[in-house]
Amino acid sequence: MAKNAPPALETSLDNLEVLVEKMESGELTLEDSLKAFEEGVRLSRECQQALQQAEQKVRILLEQNTEADPEPFIGGDNEQ
Repeated sequence: MAKNAPPALETSLDNLEVLVEKMESGELTLEDSLKAFEEGVRLSRECQQALQQAEQKVRILLEQNTEADPEPFIGGDNEQ
């Protein structure tokens, strides 16, 4: 991974979840809450950008193979 590459979507989501838990605890000062909120907004934008890039890649791949039709994903623990 490149030095300045943005963190993976999963890492950003995990960090966002930790921030939300801290803010919901009610133990942060107003100043710390504002900093956490600002960081949360930044992480949220990173996640949105990563999802948009993934969507764009899927569209490009589907355009390359016009006969391909997307199918619903069936997976997880209930997969047989």
